[in-house]
Amino acid sequence: MNPSQNKHPTDQGVLLTRWLRGLYEWTIQWADKPHGTWALFLIAFAESSFFPIPPDVLLIALCVGSRTRSFRFAAICTLGSLMGGMVGYGVGAYAYEWIGAPIVQAYHGEAAMAKIKAWYDTYGFWGNLLAAVTPVPYKVFTIASGAFDFSFADFMLASVVGRTLRFFVVAGLLYAFGAPIKAFIEKYFNWCAWVFMILLIGGFILLKYL
Repeated sequence: MNPSQNKHPTDQGVLLTRWLRGLYEWTIQWADKPHGTWALFLIAFAESSFFPIPPDVLLIALCVGSRTRSFRFAAICTLGSLMGGMVGYGVGAYAYEWIGAPIVQAYHGEAAMAKIKAWYDTYGFWGNLLAAVTPVPYKVFTIASGAFDFSFADFMLASVVGRTLRFFVVAGLLYAFGAPIKAFIEKYFNWCAWVFMILLIGGFILLKYL
């Protein structure tokens, strides 16, 4: 018998929380390094096609460290995410079977892809925009858009709206309230991590029933 099968669900939850904490700390440590801005761009770029860590945690740390540059950081994060989204679209269009499919399967995104296609077939651009702003992995959306041969112009416009809204709202909150938000996240990280996971799973449930 596989020893992992004997693990209690609570133990798995603790491991997941520790894993999230480790990834959070690895990401946020770039805020104290000279190339933190480049790290933000690269993490946002990678997260759009395959990387599991959202760039928001580093964006938050950088904004707290330099509130006057919050919107500059948001712009860099948005640019990196959009460029990564183009890569994701290309993966879906030209390399779905051997690159895109394993990524989608890793995020259990097959049902989400089917719903994204149904939205686009029914509503066109507005369906694309709806998929871009729902709380599902952006990488699933980018790969699906390429795999289903969605209009690249519609895909990019929806991505610009969705990504800009997401990152500039975060930057705006940090610009307005600063360190207390970061302190809250660090103090209640375990709770925040579970909320993040619930939102992620909730996004797939939303796709299933809408």
